[in-house]
Amino acid sequence: MDKNIKIGTRGSKLALWQANWVKSALKAKCPSLEIEIVIIKTKGDKILDVPLAMVGGKGLFVKEIEESLLNGRIDLAVHSMKDMPAEIPEGLYIGAIPERETPNDVLISKKGLLLSELKHGARIGTSSLRRAAQLRHARPDFVILPLRGNLDTRIKKLETENIDAIILAAAGVKRLDFENRITEYLDENIMLPAVGQGALCIEIRKNDPEVGRIVDNLDHYQTRTVVMGERSFLNRLEGGCQVPIAAHGKIKKKTFTLCGLVANVDGTTILKEILSGPVELSENIGIKLADRLISMGAKKILEGLKG
Repeated sequence: MDKNIKIGTRGSKLALWQANWVKSALKAKCPSLEIEIVIIKTKGDKILDVPLAMVGGKGLFVKEIEESLLNGRIDLAVHSMKDMPAEIPEGLYIGAIPERETPNDVLISKKGLLLSELKHGARIGTSSLRRAAQLRHARPDFVILPLRGNLDTRIKKLETENIDAIILAAAGVKRLDFENRITEYLDENIMLPAVGQGALCIEIRKNDPEVGRIVDNLDHYQTRTVVMGERSFLNRLEGGCQVPIAAHGKIKKKTFTLCGLVANVDGTTILKEILSGPVELSENIGIKLADRLISMGAKKILEGLKG
């Protein structure tokens, strides 16, 4: 198939790694494709001195890229799935979700200490409300410090700033070859990952069946099933802005199991439940799990945060 394709992406090292990975994977399936990578600066890339939750949260890293997709400047967009708001704009859809990298969070500490070994009052860098809430719940003595910037910038800040440790997504650390810096993979009982963490999102236009057929080659059924279950949980909770919501699904044999969490910012209240059912009903399970947390008071927590 002779076709020129433009891939839209953010300009960070990690975003470019992801876009180039998709480019290589598409070329491997269709060698005659001509593929160009188009860098698009998002609001999230421009505002680096304010916590994300204060300037609008998730959509900050995708809005301008989605606009370029809708107006035809690019043919497909590559995002980190965890940056995707619960709702996709009219006219666009998730064309493919490739096989997921490790979904967990990792600790990188200055002196190589595990989370349990960090001193009382240790200073931990993260700008994620989800990570901060779970950290405060596990260790109320920790001092949580805001840490913005691209992944490589955040790792550098561990050396240059008065911070004892930082928490990052394992997937990005591995993709940028910083795996040797990882002190500890955090157990999900302490740090449940973000919805879609470790997965890529290839977003395309609904009215472009040709590109749809091309990217369909990269879709990984098991990853899609799990991630769409997690996203239906997020959607039901209306988790469009950056709030302490976490979910991680797993498939074992033909059963889908989803663990979901909603917390308040200071970590004093954590609502957490697990629900299982048939694999093909992963999205229904996500909705039911969200409803269960809502009945336990999740909506009240989330409305309090929005206020």
